[in-house]
Amino acid sequence: MSMSDPIADLLTRIRNANQALKPYADVPASHLKGEVLRVLRETRYIDGYDLLDDKKQGVLRVYLKYTPERERVITGLRRVSRPGLRKYVKTKQVPRVLGGLGVAVISTPRGIMTDEECRRENVGGEVICYVW
Repeated sequence: MSMSDPIADLLTRIRNANQALKPYADVPASHLKGEVLRVLRETRYIDGYDLLDDKKQGVLRVYLKYTPERERVITGLRRVSRPGLRKYVKTKQVPRVLGGLGVAVISTPRGIMTDEECRRENVGGEVICYVW
């Protein structure tokens, strides 16, 4: 079965596992999902991820991060640009999430970047999601 929005599926699986306080979430692998997870790992919203071989397309195992008191590090995820309505921003319009407390994941001609990196590199692109 084909999926119309695999990034929304990735975010939903992470959101559901996070709400249930699971240690990890398994997601069908793709290059774009791997890049989004790389950005989340670099911004320390997740502990990491591994590519598991399942003799098909592979599975990305996303290790979720919690505080020592078992509080969630990710309190919210929101898909911004979707297949039915793409959201592009210019360099000067790159959004700030919660006044800089969150991160916007943006697909640029230079690859997947955070909002902060986009402002530093002076590039715009498609806003994939917000994480806070």
